[in-house]
Amino acid sequence: MKVKTIKVGVKSADELLEDAGDYMKRVARGETPPARKGVYFENVTAMRKALTEKRLEILKTIRHEKPASVYALAKLLDRSVKSVVTDLHYLEAVGLVDLKKKGEGRERTEPTVDYDNIRLEIAV
Repeated sequence: MKVKTIKVGVKSADELLEDAGDYMKRVARGETPPARKGVYFENVTAMRKALTEKRLEILKTIRHEKPASVYALAKLLDRSVKSVVTDLHYLEAVGLVDLKKKGEGRERTEPTVDYDNIRLEIAV
């Protein structure tokens, strides 16, 4: 099995805008921009907010246990469904987890993580 890594790093707003501008220029020229899988924050404080111990535990549990629903994940973590849902929505918003609606009988939401490692990247 191939190990997939996601980059998590810190970039200034100017760097993020520059990256977006480069991407749009390539698209405008008809080029296919290189695929990048990563999540970047404007500062270390924002990154720490995303990567708390509880949220890292959620990511590890999803990756290794593959729960079929948010309820099953909350049971595995021994946490309330409400607190797990709050963390999952934040992790989804920053791009670290996918939430897929499943309609088999009673509708449920299946959390997924499609990477094995997180690599932290901070420019100095």
